[in-house]
Parts: sequence; structure tokens; C-alpha cells
Amino acid sequence: MGNIRKIRKILKSMPTIEGAGVHLKRAFGFNHVPELDPFLLLDDFHSNNPENYIMGFPWHPHRGMETITYVLQGNVEHGDSMGNKGATGPGDVQWMTAGSGIIHQEMPKGDDNNNLWGFQLWANLPASHKMMDPRYQEVKGSQIPEITRDNGTRIKIICGNMDGVQGPVRDIVTDPEYFDITIPANTIFEYATKSGYTVLAYVIEGEGCFDPENDQYSYEVDGAKYFDLQSGASTGKENLVMFDDGDSIVARAGKDGVRFLLMTGKPIGEPVAWYGPIVMNTQEELQKAFDDYRNGTFVK
Repeated sequence: MGNIRKIRKILKSMPTIEGAGVHLKRAFGFNHVPELDPFLLLDDFHSNNPENYIMGFPWHPHRGMETITYVLQGNVEHGDSMGNKGATGPGDVQWMTAGSGIIHQEMPKGDDNNNLWGFQLWANLPASHKMMDPRYQEVKGSQIPEITRDNGTRIKIICGNMDGVQGPVRDIVTDPEYFDITIPANTIFEYATKSGYTVLAYVIEGEGCFDPENDQYSYEVDGAKYFDLQSGASTGKENLVMFDDGDSIVARAGKDGVRFLLMTGKPIGEPVAWYGPIVMNTQEELQKAFDDYRNGTFVK
């Protein structure tokens, strides 16, 4: 697979409270800019207690970036300043490009058992597109293709191309890929990545090894190769793997398999001025955005 990417860093997601009191785990955020460029933030909201999420994210503005919401359990109802209303349910994705400005609210609801589980990823926009017209790409779970490789690995393709299959989210400026990947126990997954792009894996179930140098943790039984991930080589759920540069990644599942979100994107390489829900390039642009919000001229 050529130059296989090595692990640069592993981040443990940290508990935090956002919105009107939503308890979540933050895999990365403000403190990690610009090393994850073009990505800004990844939140994991997972609870069966409505008190931890029911207050939601009341009306708030966004400008200069994109929010990508992926729901596994429950749903997230939303509305915005353009009159859009809807709900993102199990398996669904909402890719919102805030662009020049949008005001919206997101209100989580649990399923019949009060379970809520989903993720919100923030991606930056380059200066040339920060003031583009806002837009949504609403994708139902039934529209997201899922492929199964010969070794049983299942891949949901939200954005990007895997094994010749294209995901439904298209025409995104930073050329991102977003996959939901499930690898069976003791199985290897390989994927060619674009050199120079940022590549991240966030483990959501099970555990796996993302370091190709850890072959010493393998063993054979009757000619079959297995992996002992109990020796410090494994990465478990709610951990984010940041990769060095290269042109491929290799992941090996542990004895119970592993499921992770794989995200790749083209770095923008521009200054980031970020406060709350607004992400611009300069402090002056940031100030103007909040002045617009106060003056009622935020939505263009």
C-alpha cells in the first residue's frame, strides 16, 4: 500500500456541556487548531438520560464553516432562519454549509427507550467561500450506500468514494471523505488516502490497531493470523486517531471487531479566527459577524 500512515497522536474524548445543557464527549476542538485543518471540532453525543440532552441547542448563528450531523439513535429536530424544518433520524446525515450566515436550532430527541447517539463534525471553509450562500444537503440513511468487502468489512459511504462507490454528499469545497466503517474481529482494513490530506479515525465501538508498525502483536493459529491488542497497541472507543502523512492507512480489528468514523480532508492553510459558532480568518471579520448578529443583518 505504499507509504502507510503512522499514528501521530491519540486523543481521548473529553466530557463537556454545550448548548442549553447538552452533555457530550468532545473528541477535538478549539485547542487543536490548526493541526486538524480543515476540521475544527467533533462532538459525540450519546446518552439514555433525557436530562442530558433534552434542552438542546436553541437558536444560534453560524458563519464561515460547515456542520455535519450524523445520527445513529434518536433524532435531532432542526429549524432555521430560511424557514427550513425537519429531523435528522437514525442513519441520516445533515450537511449544513453556513457560509455567509444562518441562524438555526437543533433539538435532540431520544428514541422509545430514550436513547440518543450521534456526532457533529465541524469543517472550516476557505476565505474564498466563507461568504457563500448557505445550503443544506439532507441525506436519509436509505440514500447512503453501504458496501461489504470480501473479508466482511462494512463501509457506509457518506461523502467521498470507496471501492468505486460514491457517497451522496458532493461538491464540498475541502474535498472531504466521511465513512462509517465496521471491521470484523481479527480482520485487516486497508484504504488509500490522498497524500497531504488530514486523516482522522474516531473509534465508536470495539477496539483496533491503527499502527502498521505493531505487527509484533500478531500470532498464528493453524495458519490463520490473529492480533493480540491487549499489549498497548489497541485504540478503544471514544478515542481519536490522528495520522501522519502518507498515502494509505491500515487498521486491524481486535477480538470483538471495531467500528470507527474515518474522515479525510484537504487542509486550507489559512489563519483561523474562531469564537463560539463563528469561524472567520481575522478578528475584524469575527467582530463584523457579531455586529451583524446584534444589528439584525447577519442573514444575507
